[in-house]
Amino acid sequence: MGVNALHQAVARIALEVHPDRIEVVYSALASGKDKNILSVVKAALGSSFSLRLTEDFTAALKACPQVSAAELSAMFRAASATAALAAGDSSVELVWTGPVTGLVPVRHTAQVLTGLIDESRERLFMVSFVAFHVGGVVTSLRRAIERKVRVCVLLERSTEHGGNVTFDSIAMLRQNLPSAQLYEWDKTANAVSNASVHAKCAVADGLTAFVTSANLTDAAMERNMELGVLLRGGKVPDLLDRHFTALITTRQLRVL
Repeated sequence: MGVNALHQAVARIALEVHPDRIEVVYSALASGKDKNILSVVKAALGSSFSLRLTEDFTAALKACPQVSAAELSAMFRAASATAALAAGDSSVELVWTGPVTGLVPVRHTAQVLTGLIDESRERLFMVSFVAFHVGGVVTSLRRAIERKVRVCVLLERSTEHGGNVTFDSIAMLRQNLPSAQLYEWDKTANAVSNASVHAKCAVADGLTAFVTSANLTDAAMERNMELGVLLRGGKVPDLLDRHFTALITTRQLRVL
């Protein structure tokens, strides 16, 4: 355990605590009034602060006796600024279809999905178990294709083609969106012939992701009780985008 462990411990605290509280920490350290660095930090964080994070920080600090109060103050200041930037660059929104209360702000599934499609600029990857009676979504996808967005859709195959859904969603999309790239899960390569594509999500440009319980159906978009989250920025959209690319590269997803 060394300085890197201390940096990590400080960063975890900065991610957990409001910037105003971190300002109290680094200001107290910078004042130099109390020579016991650990007691300064603990007092500034308060007695109700996470015991686990406090213990991790204590162990890391004891392993670095050469670190001064001024240096630790700078660490907290930098970590707090980084945490604030990270928070400002990403957001999570609740998405819901079903009964509403008026007490909790939520966005509607169809609104979020078509909005994400309309925001896409270079590439869009969508996944659903089934797709039918979603004229609004198809219209948004058609506009994306007209903007030269590379639209990719992964769906479960119909029973007629060895899948587990009666409706042939792929044929429907091929007819309505001939320029879209349609994919199937190559289950034979994974020895999972009795499994289904059950994920429901969409990711645009590796920047925005929508993860939802809703299939691409009119019932899911308008009537069912469905829950999802819209993720802007951060790591998840990029990871999801790269994951689908890797599945295609390794031929676990096969273009139709």
